[in-house]
Amino acid sequence: MNIIGYLAAALTTFSFLPQALQVIKTKDTRGINLTMYVMFVVGVFCWTIYGIYLKDVAIILANAVTLLFSSVVLGYKWRYR
Repeated sequence: MNIIGYLAAALTTFSFLPQALQVIKTKDTRGINLTMYVMFVVGVFCWTIYGIYLKDVAIILANAVTLLFSSVVLGYKWRYR
């Protein structure tokens, strides 16, 4: 069953990569809701801290990478709003 967890973590984590690349390329963030992304980034940050607390590498890695990708999108949204 661990394989399902790792697959889920990989898919949900890397699902943010295409959005981040598109935003970097186009600098178009009109379709992105700022409030939602702020809430999401804070939530993923909290998950990362929780993973560190639990010493759970899967939680830490999945959320740290998601935090990176979503923070890039949030940074562009903030800058180009």
